[in-house]
Amino acid sequence: MAAGSLAVVALSCLFLASLPSYSVSVAVMSVDLGSEWIKVAIVKPGVPMEIVLNKESRRKTPTAVCLKENERLFGDSALGMSVKNPKTVYRHLQSLLGKKHSNLNVALYQKRFPEHQLLEDPVRGTVLFESSEAKWFTPEELLGMVLNYSRGLAQDFAEQQIKDAVITVPAFFNQAERRAVLHAAEMAGLKVLQLINDNTAVALNYGVFRRKDLDSTVKVTFITFQTKNDKNVFVNQHLLATDHSIRLGGFEMDLRLRDHLANLFNEQKKSKKDVRENHRAMAKLLKEAQRLKTVLSANMEFMAQVEGLMDDIDFKSKVTRAEFEELCSDLFERVPRPLHDALETADLKLDDIELVILVGGSTRVPKVQEVLLKATGKEELGKNINADEAAAMGAVYQAAVLSKAFKVKPFLIRDAALFPIQVEFTREVEEEGIKTLKQNKRILFQRMAPYPQRKVITFNRYQSDFAFNINYGDMSFLTPNELSVFGSVNLSTVELSGVGSSFQKHAEAESKGIKAHFNMDESGVLLLDRVESVFETTVDEKEEESTLTRLGNTISTLFGGGSSDPTVNSTEPVQDDEETPLDSRKDKDEGQKEEAAKDTQSDFEKSSEDEKLQDKEEESNDKKDPTVRIKLYEEKDAEKHGKAEPEKKAKLQKKSKISEEITVELIINDILNPTPDDLASSKKKLQDLTNRDLAKQEREKSLNNLEAFIFETQDKLYQEDYSQVVSDQEKEQIAAKLTEVSEWMDEEGYAATTKQLKEKLSQLKGLCKDMFFRVEERRKWPDRLAALESLLNTSTFFFRSAKQIPEDDQIFTEVELNMLEKVINETTIWKNKTVAAQEKLSLQEPPILLSKDIEVKLALLDREVNYLLNKAKFAKPKAKAKGKNSTTEKSSKANGTAEDWETEPTGKGSDLNTGR
Repeated sequence: MAAGSLAVVALSCLFLASLPSYSVSVAVMSVDLGSEWIKVAIVKPGVPMEIVLNKESRRKTPTAVCLKENERLFGDSALGMSVKNPKTVYRHLQSLLGKKHSNLNVALYQKRFPEHQLLEDPVRGTVLFESSEAKWFTPEELLGMVLNYSRGLAQDFAEQQIKDAVITVPAFFNQAERRAVLHAAEMAGLKVLQLINDNTAVALNYGVFRRKDLDSTVKVTFITFQTKNDKNVFVNQHLLATDHSIRLGGFEMDLRLRDHLANLFNEQKKSKKDVRENHRAMAKLLKEAQRLKTVLSANMEFMAQVEGLMDDIDFKSKVTRAEFEELCSDLFERVPRPLHDALETADLKLDDIELVILVGGSTRVPKVQEVLLKATGKEELGKNINADEAAAMGAVYQAAVLSKAFKVKPFLIRDAALFPIQVEFTREVEEEGIKTLKQNKRILFQRMAPYPQRKVITFNRYQSDFAFNINYGDMSFLTPNELSVFGSVNLSTVELSGVGSSFQKHAEAESKGIKAHFNMDESGVLLLDRVESVFETTVDEKEEESTLTRLGNTISTLFGGGSSDPTVNSTEPVQDDEETPLDSRKDKDEGQKEEAAKDTQSDFEKSSEDEKLQDKEEESNDKKDPTVRIKLYEEKDAEKHGKAEPEKKAKLQKKSKISEEITVELIINDILNPTPDDLASSKKKLQDLTNRDLAKQEREKSLNNLEAFIFETQDKLYQEDYSQVVSDQEKEQIAAKLTEVSEWMDEEGYAATTKQLKEKLSQLKGLCKDMFFRVEERRKWPDRLAALESLLNTSTFFFRSAKQIPEDDQIFTEVELNMLEKVINETTIWKNKTVAAQEKLSLQEPPILLSKDIEVKLALLDREVNYLLNKAKFAKPKAKAKGKNSTTEKSSKANGTAEDWETEPTGKGSDLNTGR
C-alpha cells in the first residue's frame, strides 16, 4: 500500500514537472521601436515585467541590420560593420515606412546615407534597397528582420517560444506607416496584439507604478488619469492631445556634429581629399559624433578623435558644449512649439499641467532641459521615470492585459488619432433646372478622436451603385514642411455594387439608407467592416402564443442570449435613431469628449463576445443636404434600462428591418498593401535567411566543439587522473588520432560541412570513451560509497531500535523487519565483496564497482527504511487496558511507543544519504 502511495506521489511530481511544457506560448513581449534603438521587454510566469538583455548584455539594441554575402548581423555588430562597409548596413528604416519613392523623406535619406542605392518599386511605388544585382529588400522586410531578431532575444531570455507582441510607434504615424509596421511584424511571424503610441505607453508605465497616487483626476503633460471606486478598481487613461516636430531629435544633432567634425578635419588639411566623399570616413565620424553628444551632456568640452579616419590619417580636435549648442541653436528654438500646440489642442493652459515628464535619450541634453524648463515655467522637470525604458515597460504591461494569460489590475487606456479622417462623396443636385454635381464632406473621426471606436455613415439618397472616398480631413495644423513629407492625403476609394439590385428586391419596403460601418481598431488603423442596405417594412404579427409557449421563449431568450436566427436578410424591430446636429464643430467636439468619457468603461470591461451594439445615428440639420447621417455604436446595458418591460399584447402588424449586404471594392490610394503573394514571398525570403543563419551558427558550434575537444583531450592525456587509467598503447593511439584530426582541420576542416565536423567529433569521443568512463567512475566512488556507508549505519540503528519496541506497542510486522534486515545484509555483503574485487584490478582495467550499481543499492535500502518510517508516522497508539496502573504506563513510555515514533524527526531519503 505504501509502495502504491509512493507511486502516486512520484506520478504527481512527474505531472507537476511537466506543467511548464504547457506554458510554451504563455509569455508575451513588447518592442519599443525607435528610429535608433529598440528596447524589448517580456512578461512570463514568474517574471512580472523585465527588460530583455541582448547578447552583449545591454538593455537596448541599435536598430540596424547588416547584410553580408553569407551572414546577417544585428545591433552593435551591425554598427561595427558600418565603419568598414557602410553599404551593407541598413538603419533608420522608420523614416521610409509608408513612403513613396518620390517623397521628400526618401531624398533626405539618400542624402544622409549616400552609400545606399534606393530604387522604386514598379508596382507599389515605394522604396527598394538594392543589396546586390539579384537581391533587393523593402523597408518592411528589413524591419521584419529586426523584429525577428528582437523576438529571438526575447525567446532566449524567456526560455520559451513567444509569438504575441505589442509594438510602440510614434503618435504621428499615419495610416500607411502603421500598416507598414503591421506588415513587417507579419513577415517576422509576430502576432501584433496592438500598435500603441509611444507616448501613451510611457503614460501607461507612469500610471501603473503610481496607481496609489492617482486618487482623483491627475493631468500629466497631456494625459488624464481617472480612478473609479468599484468592486474592481480601475484606472482610465485618456489621451488629451499630442504634437510633434519632424527632424527634431537626437539623430539630427548627431548629423550636425558629424558635419562639424568633417569641417574640422578638412580645415586641418591633412589630406587633399574631401572627407565627405568617403563613405567609410563619414560613418566613423557619425559614430564619434554620437559618442561626443553623450559626453558633452556631462562635460563642457571633449577631445574628439578617430584613428585612421582616412588614408591612415588620424583625426583629433577639441569640441566644446558651446559649439554644439550653436550648431543646434535652431533645433532648440523649435522645442517649445509642439508643447504649445498640444496645449492648444487640449484646450489647456500651462497652469493646468501638474507635471512635465521627460522621455527619450536626447532629453538628457542640458540645453533641451533648459529650454523646456523655461517654456513650461516649472521649477523642475519630471525625471522620475526611466527615459529609455518607460515605453517598453508600458507596452509590455498592455501586452499582459491583452494576452488574457495573466491576471493584472485593470488600467484602461483610450488613445487618440492625431489626424482627422473624413468621407467625401458627390451627389447630383438640381438648381433652376440645371443639374450639377455637388461635392460633400462629412467628418468621420475628428482630430484627437479617441479609439478604438466604431462609426457608421448612412447615405440616404442613393438608389444605384455609387462610390465615395475616405481621405484625411483638415491638415492645417501641420507646417508646410511636415505636410510635404506626410504623403498622400487620400486614403482610399470605396466602390459599391449591388445597391440597385437591393432596391429592386425590396421595392415595397421603405429605404433607411446605405450604411457603411467603420472601425478604428486598437492599433489606430481604420477598417471598413461592411456596407449594407437597410429597409423598413411592415409584417403581419403572429397569433398570440399560449402562456406556456411565451414562458418557454422567454426562458430561451434569457439563457440563450437572444434569437439564434442569422442577422443578414432577417427582420427585426427598428428603433428610433437619436439624431444630433453636425453643423457646429464645437458641439461635436464636446459631444465626442462626453461620449469618450461615458463609453470608456464599457468599451474595455466587456469582452467582444458579450458586446451588443446599439445604433445611435447622428444626422445633419442642414436641410439642403440631409444625405449623410453618422451614428456611433454604443453597448447595450441591461442594467441602465432596468428590468424588461412586461410583454405587450400581440398586435396585428409591426415594423421590421431588413439588411442586405452590399459588395465592396476597396481601392487604396496612399500606399498599396503587399499582395498575399508578396507577403508569402517576403516571409520565405526572411525564413531562408534565418535558416541560413541558424545553419551557420550550427556549423560554428560544431567547429568550436571539435576544436575544444581536441585541445582539452590532448591536455588531459598528461594529467595524472587520466594518464594512470590508460595504457601506453592506448595513450599513443588516442594522441595519434587527435593529431590526425587536428591536421585535417588545419587543411580541410574550415571548409567542411556540419555533418563532417560532427562525424569527426563522434569518432574521437568513441575512441576516448573508455578513458573518460574510468576517470569518471573513480571520481564518483568516494561520495557514493560514503553515502552508502552512512545509510547502512543509519538503517542498522533504525532496525535495532525497531526490534526493541515492546510487543504490545509494536507497529511493525515481523515480515517487514525481516525484509529490512535482509536488504541491509545483502547490501553490506555486496559492498564489501565488490570493493575488495575492485581493489585487485589495475587502474587500466574496466571497473566492476560502478556508480550506477551503488545508486541502485542506495535507492533500494532508502525505499525500505522510508516505508517503515512513514508507517510509524501515521500509526495510531494502541488502546490501553483500563486496569493498568501508572507504573505500567511509565514503563511503556520508557521502552518507546508509537507516540515516541510520531515525535521523532522522520527524515527523507536525501537526509539519510547524508548521514542524518
